[in-house]
Amino acid sequence: MAAQVVWFKRDLRIHDHAPLREAAGRGPVLPLYVAEPELWSLPDASGRQWAFCAESLADLRVQLAALGLPLVVRVGGAVEVLEALRLQGLVAGLWSHQETGNAWSYARDRQVAAWARARGLSWRQLPSGGVVRGLHERDGWATLWEERMAQPLLEPPAAVQAQLALAGLEPGPLPSSDDLGLRHDPCPHRHPGGRHEGLRTLNSFLADRGWAYHRQLSSPLSAFEACSRLSPHLAYGTLSLREVVQACRARRRTLGQATDPGTASWRRALRAFEERLHWHCHFIQKLESQPDLETTEAHPAYIGLRQSDPARLAAWAEGRTGLPFVDACMRALIAGGWINFRMRAMLMAVASYHLWIDWRDSGAVLARLFVDYESGIHWNQCQMQAGTTGINTVRIYNPIKQGRDHDPDGRFIRRWLPELSAVPAVHLHETWTMDEVTQERAGCRLGQDYPLPIVDPMEAARQARERVWGLRQGPAFRAIASAIHERHGSRRGSRRRRDRAQTGSPQTTRERPGPRRQPQGHPGQLSLDLGGAWGDPLAGGAEPQIR
Repeated sequence: MAAQVVWFKRDLRIHDHAPLREAAGRGPVLPLYVAEPELWSLPDASGRQWAFCAESLADLRVQLAALGLPLVVRVGGAVEVLEALRLQGLVAGLWSHQETGNAWSYARDRQVAAWARARGLSWRQLPSGGVVRGLHERDGWATLWEERMAQPLLEPPAAVQAQLALAGLEPGPLPSSDDLGLRHDPCPHRHPGGRHEGLRTLNSFLADRGWAYHRQLSSPLSAFEACSRLSPHLAYGTLSLREVVQACRARRRTLGQATDPGTASWRRALRAFEERLHWHCHFIQKLESQPDLETTEAHPAYIGLRQSDPARLAAWAEGRTGLPFVDACMRALIAGGWINFRMRAMLMAVASYHLWIDWRDSGAVLARLFVDYESGIHWNQCQMQAGTTGINTVRIYNPIKQGRDHDPDGRFIRRWLPELSAVPAVHLHETWTMDEVTQERAGCRLGQDYPLPIVDPMEAARQARERVWGLRQGPAFRAIASAIHERHGSRRGSRRRRDRAQTGSPQTTRERPGPRRQPQGHPGQLSLDLGGAWGDPLAGGAEPQIR
């Protein structure tokens, strides 16, 4: 018997799932997940991401079983899998959420749309999160986002017809990393996937961990606990963005009008967290509007500015640049698949300015390492931190200062760089200042146990500043930057106006995510902490800052 096929992609849940609800009202339902080897072979995919996804699929299978439904899993191309099901007489219609993914997923969705049209089948793609398909300008986007977040959460369908047993359809096993051709990718400190884990993480953040989020999210010493850690659950859709926003607002309401310091801290923390939930969609909307931001500089003045440098890229990617705080952050990311927003920004900025690596090369490395990879956020933030947007303040992070500011005692460095565990504190952030006697006493010989810096950080920053700033002069640059800002820049109003929107008062903010892709859309995803965007998403043309 033909069924309504619900194609799960990056929405691995049954709660607040509009396609599942709508399909269930139209007859038997066939829940489908297609594990696409071609997708998982891309440069932005990794074994750690699949491990999280597979755990989330196992959890989804349990959720669907409670509704009397199997999760049918197939390995192959989406079109070939759907066509095989159609030839079995099992496809009456196709349902999914809209996806704003990488260029490959965009092309794949176009192929699926063509397949459905050619066979007279309906494919209904319903909105997900706050990204608006078919939006022609950013004015009013904040209002639309607010309306989406305020809509009631959808409960799972109460009754679902499942007559697939008559067709003898096997649900199929979840493929392994080997089945998908993924390389061995150990990530011992990765957070587990699945909705159950997502809800536990959300509840612990709102009830306990998040009270100082706004103060503690910048330092890797505190961020691993103080940040929400929800970003992979939003990336794979085990939680919907709307339910996270509404849970945050419900928590704010429970605080009441109390004025004690603890309550005031919670209010500020939750306000900061919700703002980053807004930025989450703001960045994805840019890719929805302009898909080539994944591969092409937003401002053409920067095309060809940097070249590939495999040796420097490998040293940076493996945490052996000789810059201790940078290497510690990279090794923590390798081990856990996550690091906080400021350290993401610093890693990308050091690659872009000090090492002068092309943002596409360093961006692909980070994409694979981030379990929470969201291409819409990721590539926009890569460009933002590399200074190629033309509209954002160029920030050249000083890796020595960042280390001293955020790891003054060296605890983070010593944890992730054990070869430096006995290095005296006075030399820890600048190991190259050790003389031979000190190196011998510390058991750390530079160039053998730990590398010398591959660049002089101060001189490299100076040269980068001159190169980048030299391109930002003149009316031609500014005219193009103005057009980019008109298309993609945020014009959020004051905090007072945002708070009025959150409490139901008339929305007065103005935003412009610009002419967007065709209504069919670029099916989406550097990720927020969820926390947040990598760096401060502020537009501006000020002279590059050394941080």
